[in-house]
Amino acid sequence: MIRKILKADSWNPYIAGAASGVLLILSVLVAGKFFGASTSFVRSAGMLENLVSPEHVQGLEYFAKKTPKVDWQWMFVLGVFFGSLLSSKIGGTFTFQAIPPMWKAAFGGNVLKRAGIAFAGGVIGMFGVRLAGGCPSGHGLSGIAQLSVSGLIALALFFGIGIITARKLYGGKQQ
Repeated sequence: MIRKILKADSWNPYIAGAASGVLLILSVLVAGKFFGASTSFVRSAGMLENLVSPEHVQGLEYFAKKTPKVDWQWMFVLGVFFGSLLSSKIGGTFTFQAIPPMWKAAFGGNVLKRAGIAFAGGVIGMFGVRLAGGCPSGHGLSGIAQLSVSGLIALALFFGIGIITARKLYGGKQQ
C-alpha cells in the first residue's frame, strides 16, 4: 500500500494531510517544537553576515535573542528540501528545468528576468512573513493544531491571497 502511494503521480491530499499532522505531533513530542520555517532564513542571513562582519551581527538586537546558528528549524527546512526531492524521485515526477514552462509562458525565457522576479517576490514574501511574526507553516499548520484563531485567520488569508495572486499572474489558465 505504501509503495502504491509513493509511486502515484501525486499524493492523495487526505493521506498527505494526515501524514503532516502525524509529523507535527511527533515534532512536538520528540523536539518540543511546532512547525515553522521563516526564522531559519533570517538565521541563514545572519550566519552569512557573521562570516563578513561578526561584530555587526553581535550588535544586532534580533540576534541577541536568536543566535544565527544551525538549529532544529534550519534542519527542518533542509529536511523539507530533501524530503520533497526524495518524494519526486520515488514518484517518478522529478525533472530539472532552468525555466519551467509556466514561468516561460508568463515571463518569457530570460533567466535574469526570472531570477529578478523570483528574488523580488522572495524579498516581499519574507518581509510579510517577518512582519506577521511567522510563515504559513508556523501560523497555519502549527496555529491550527493549537486551535489558535489567529492561525485559522492567517491560513485563510494565505490561501485567499495566493488564489488572487495566481489568478493575476496566470489569468486563471490551467498550467
